[in-house]
Amino acid sequence: MKYDPEIRIEEDPEVYPPHDDSILLIESLEVHPGERILEIGCGSGVVSIHCAKNGCDVCCGDINPIAVELTRRNAGSNGVSIDVRETDVYSNIEGRFDTIVFNLPYLPVDEEGLLAKAWSGGADGLGPLPELLRGSPDHLLPGGRVVVVVSSLMDTAELWELLDSYEVEKIGELKLFFEKLSVLSIHPS
Repeated sequence: MKYDPEIRIEEDPEVYPPHDDSILLIESLEVHPGERILEIGCGSGVVSIHCAKNGCDVCCGDINPIAVELTRRNAGSNGVSIDVRETDVYSNIEGRFDTIVFNLPYLPVDEEGLLAKAWSGGADGLGPLPELLRGSPDHLLPGGRVVVVVSSLMDTAELWELLDSYEVEKIGELKLFFEKLSVLSIHPS
C-alpha cells in the first residue's frame, strides 16, 4: 500500500501522532479490496484510513478514548466508514479478520498515562504483543496474519523466543539514527 499524503489527519496532544513507524507500516502492508482488517492501537486512525481507502473492511480500536474519537473524526473527514471501538487489545472486539495490525508500543520504558501507552512497551519493550498473539487464533480467519512493528531497542532475545512457534516474515524495515524498525508478518502455525 502506498502512503497517501493527501489523507488529512487531525492530531491531538493526547494521541500518538503518525510518525516514521506509521508510514513504514502503511508502506509495508499489502492489502486487497474486501480484506477484513482489525487494527489494534489505532491512535489517529492513519493506518485504518489507508486500509479503508484501499477497499478493506476495517474495524479498529484503542485503549485511549480520545484516540477513538479522533479516529472517528479523521475517518469521517476522509470519507471512509470504519468501525471504531474503545478496547484493550481484544476486550471489545468480536469477529474474525484476515489481518490484525498493531503498531506496538515497543520502547523499553515503563511510563504511566494514556499517551504513554502508545510507546511504553515495559521493561522488555514487548508491551501487549504476548496478549495480542495469544488471542489471535480467536480473531483470525483461516490463513490470517498478524502484522506488527518492532524495534531493535526491544529485548530481541525475548521477542524471538515469543515468536519461536510462529511463521514470521519481515516485510519492511527502516533504519533510523538510534534504532532499526521492522514490520513483521506473523502467521500462527
